[in-house]
Amino acid sequence: MSRSFIFIFIFFVTAKLKASSMAASSSTGATAPPPPPPPPPVKEPFLQRFKFYKTLALVVSLTVGVYAFTRTVLKVGPYKEEKPESPTTSTSSSTTPASATAINEQPVTPPTVKPIQRPPVPEDQQRELFKWMLEEKRKAKPRDAEEKKRIDEEKAILKQFIRAKSLPTI
Repeated sequence: MSRSFIFIFIFFVTAKLKASSMAASSSTGATAPPPPPPPPPVKEPFLQRFKFYKTLALVVSLTVGVYAFTRTVLKVGPYKEEKPESPTTSTSSSTTPASATAINEQPVTPPTVKPIQRPPVPEDQQRELFKWMLEEKRKAKPRDAEEKKRIDEEKAILKQFIRAKSLPTI
């Protein structure tokens, strides 16, 4: 209901009460004071009315902040302290800044990792692996025609490997 309708309704109710009290007071001879007007409706403060939205905004902003912080930390990597290399061959306590920068400017080469030589996989295990891969390709549900075509080509290649007399080494 609109506020104006409520105020009009209250006005008519109070007018009727005044008229009935006037009629009753004229018959008794005493005049009764008119009843006090009803108090206006209590309006809640702005922050209490929207308490849920305030809490929701706080939680969402904290979540976005934590997400952004973790994304940047993962991209940059953990914080590592780099210790400057100290010259081990210096005999005197005073070194010149030029010689110190010459030591630090040497390019650092990453260590090379040699590949591990493993024994070749037997042909029967390779065939079992290819059969398992073919079963998984058959179970796959393609989303569109392009993906279906790609899966069919992969299945054809796997069937060729399974039927072949000799398999390529993995």
